[in-house]
Amino acid sequence: MVASERLLAFAAMSFLLIVVPGPSVLFVIGRALAQGRRAALTTVVGNTVGAYVLVVAVALGVGSVVERSVLVFTALKLVGAAYLVYLGVRAWRKRGSLQAAVTTDGSARGGGLRTLWEGFAVGVANPKTMVFFAAVLPQFVDRAQGHVVVQMLLLGLVFNLIAVACDSVWGLAAATGRDWFARSPRRLSLVGGIGGLTMIGLGVTVAATGRKD
Repeated sequence: MVASERLLAFAAMSFLLIVVPGPSVLFVIGRALAQGRRAALTTVVGNTVGAYVLVVAVALGVGSVVERSVLVFTALKLVGAAYLVYLGVRAWRKRGSLQAAVTTDGSARGGGLRTLWEGFAVGVANPKTMVFFAAVLPQFVDRAQGHVVVQMLLLGLVFNLIAVACDSVWGLAAATGRDWFARSPRRLSLVGGIGGLTMIGLGVTVAATGRKD
């Protein structure tokens, strides 16, 4: 239903966004450093469920409006692109404070359900993911093929599978190397700087591509 080239292009753009440490990744890393692997992976599951709720919302509501209106699509795309650039600039400027952000939840404790729920809350309220789904997801839908909602749900599933893999790697790496991360704010600063520049590039790409009809 979704052409392979569209699927691969969406997967590549999704990976670029997901690999950048954003609110969800920082939350997963914080839980991993504070509570270990199980809490990190539970948080990843919660984040993923929250993100897919955003996919469903876009597919059933905002997505259909955007799909019908070039004006709405263009406005949303430009707003989304500007916000991605803003997030990238902010990540770059605050790259030196990632150490504090990662350890904010260091004292947080709770059971598995609470960890799952808090991960869900972070995932569903993640502005980076919200903007991406609303502004970018409709670009990869082939309207001529029909079943627009199903296409969006499928693309969203691809995004979430990539997110599970990448976020799990972040969480497991942080849980394995707690002391290594904690001893070197410079390492976290480098990650934040690269992430900020990547997000800015993604915002520029979103602004420069899309529907021409």
